[in-house]
Amino acid sequence: MSKDGGQNWRNVTPKGIPEWTMINCIEPDPHRDGGCYLAATSYKNGDFRPYLYRTVDYGMTWTKITDGIDKEHFTRVVRCDPHHPGLLYAGTEEGMYISLNDGKNWSPFQLNLPIVPITDLLIKDENLVVATQGRSLYILDDLTPLYQMNKAVNQTSYLFAPKPTYRMRGSQRKDLKTAGTNHPAGAMTYFFIKEKMDTVEVSLTYADAMGNVIRTFSSKSKQDTLAVKYGSNLFTWNLQYPDAEKFDGMIFWAGSLSGPTVVPGIYQVTLKIGESSQTQQFEVRQDPRSESTPEDLVVQFDFIKEVNDKVTEAHRAIKQVREIKKQLDQITPALKSVEGTQEIIKMADEIKQGMSEVEEKLYQTKNRSNQDPLNYPIRLTNKLAYLNTISRAGDYAPTKQAVAVKVELSSKIDHELGLLKRIFEEDLPKFNAAYRALDMDILETKFPNTSDGPK
Repeated sequence: MSKDGGQNWRNVTPKGIPEWTMINCIEPDPHRDGGCYLAATSYKNGDFRPYLYRTVDYGMTWTKITDGIDKEHFTRVVRCDPHHPGLLYAGTEEGMYISLNDGKNWSPFQLNLPIVPITDLLIKDENLVVATQGRSLYILDDLTPLYQMNKAVNQTSYLFAPKPTYRMRGSQRKDLKTAGTNHPAGAMTYFFIKEKMDTVEVSLTYADAMGNVIRTFSSKSKQDTLAVKYGSNLFTWNLQYPDAEKFDGMIFWAGSLSGPTVVPGIYQVTLKIGESSQTQQFEVRQDPRSESTPEDLVVQFDFIKEVNDKVTEAHRAIKQVREIKKQLDQITPALKSVEGTQEIIKMADEIKQGMSEVEEKLYQTKNRSNQDPLNYPIRLTNKLAYLNTISRAGDYAPTKQAVAVKVELSSKIDHELGLLKRIFEEDLPKFNAAYRALDMDILETKFPNTSDGPK
């Protein structure tokens, strides 16, 4: 080893290493001048003991650092974490070890890794890449919980700050038997709960940098459910806003209701357990392979949100229509037995017919299975939702044609909603007045407001 640019060299072989020992790995310490680690093996001499050493003085002295490693797990590689001083990883003939205190002692770090020789290690973007002999490559996706471990000690609960997350597409299957598992697409959120929380609500709320809530997942929610267990938990948020409204039995053909994906920037997540809460910030980054500008992504976000808002407006109106029709169907049979109600029955039938005509323009009511759209043409909300499908396929702004189609379809939907609004504000009050004259209960005729339904 040289301290003077190679002008003078000296032998720095650590004392205690047997003759003919092979030096498998030399790892400079990125956090300390003069620091270095090495891993050696002597198994070809029938010696299966681990040999790991550390120096802090350019090799003048070496310290053996193998406490905690099995006496027959000979070492092949040692790596120092570039982000966290004192965090070391060691690969042996029979698996992985980790040290949180610069090698003073080691603990097994096998997790779900098979027992296999570890020939090399690499820390890349806060992920640990493991090269094995005979079992291909493995990747431990996120090392940040290890970096924050000291903060979580002695806490009854702790929310780890998520690592920077890239906007990327892809899917993940966890039931594969013959292939690796893809990296999850989204913000990986780790949290720890020391005690069981069977009766207390636990939630994760994601918000933008200003605190505006995007989405909340809760252990008490049936829709945005958060699965919680005692100990360590991992939840992956897909970086999407809430989906557009849907209703029971709805069948779409290639139309998407998925919410828009957040644009790159700073976001925050809050873990709430009962009345206590913790908040951490994290960054969402653009896919480095994308050629789009940040402005393109904002335009894409706004476009998909506008599409979903209009679909939601129409679908909420359809749900209201179905509720009113259901009430009318319950009322009219009883009216037929009352003398002088022919006119009010006729009003009910006309109201139902008018609402049905609007509903059938907005949505294909004949669909009963996923293949039915082959026989029954899709209607306005399905067509508009298809713009969501094609516009979220990549990181780019919508095309001029997509914008033109959105304007056209939205205008047609607004026309139908206008007809429906007239029925709610004119025809239903007349029906209720006639119905009230019979000293019977009236229908709920309140038309949804701007945020809940058609304008």
